[in-house]
Amino acid sequence: MTVVEADGNHVEPFETKNLYINSGETYSVLVKADQNSSRNYWITTNVVSREPSTPTGLAIFNYYPNPPDKDLIPTVPTTGPLWNDTASQLAQSCAIRAHHDFVQRPPPKSDRVIVLLNTQNSIDGYYRWSLNNRSLALPHTPYLIAVNENFTDAFDQNPPPDSYDIHNYDIFGVPNNANATSSNAIYRISFNTTVDIILQNANTMTQNNSETHPWHMHGHDFWVLAYGKNKFDKEKDPAKYNLVDPIMKNTVPLYPYGWTALRFRADNPGVWIFHCHIEPHLYMGMGIVFEVGVEMVGTLPTSIMGCGETKRLIRP
Repeated sequence: MTVVEADGNHVEPFETKNLYINSGETYSVLVKADQNSSRNYWITTNVVSREPSTPTGLAIFNYYPNPPDKDLIPTVPTTGPLWNDTASQLAQSCAIRAHHDFVQRPPPKSDRVIVLLNTQNSIDGYYRWSLNNRSLALPHTPYLIAVNENFTDAFDQNPPPDSYDIHNYDIFGVPNNANATSSNAIYRISFNTTVDIILQNANTMTQNNSETHPWHMHGHDFWVLAYGKNKFDKEKDPAKYNLVDPIMKNTVPLYPYGWTALRFRADNPGVWIFHCHIEPHLYMGMGIVFEVGVEMVGTLPTSIMGCGETKRLIRP
């Protein structure tokens, strides 16, 4: 198959027999039906990044007017790549480029850099996911209304940190982050500024274990600048950024014990969440919220009121 699009953006076409699709990602592919039309063919899907407990998914590529059944397939289904073959997943991600006719080059530099250490922690006796030792816990009052109406008591007004103790943190060890806490604080980002986000993966609460996380951003597309192994070096690694033809996406994988660098233009007013697209991970706190240009949103309709502190805005 030939891959031609990712997350709504044109990519430089490339051929592959196996396409890795993380939760939240979308791809468009072209398949040329030029094989022996007297038979059918297997299409298989299987789980990657975590050891599967389910069988390989099967579908049939059917040449009409053949009956759509497996009796016309002389081969056994393929099993696909190994679930823990991270190297080939990383290679595919690194190889994707914007189509030469549709390149939107990113700004040459950013106004702000946010480095997010992605860890698993124990908070109040429960496993949680955290960014820079803060696990997202959404408040009862919607952020957009709280910010727009200046409800300073609706969520923590202290900004979360833009980085972590990079020099002393061991990403390969089981974390002992005694100061990890639940938080509903948000990142305030100046409108129309350029922001780099560095996602840094680390070990979970299980020895010798780090997981793949597909990170999804609401309200914006971003440029995927680079991927790397081990710990991000803020002095050396920015030299590896692709500023010529990086693909724009809204979902990007963060691989085990590695880092992913992305850049976006904060040009869409509102309050937006950026989170792991594996549902349980989001509910366990793996996400951040950022606000940009809320003063440009305007008057909010009363039809969205009713939760938390917004009840005071409802008029009889």
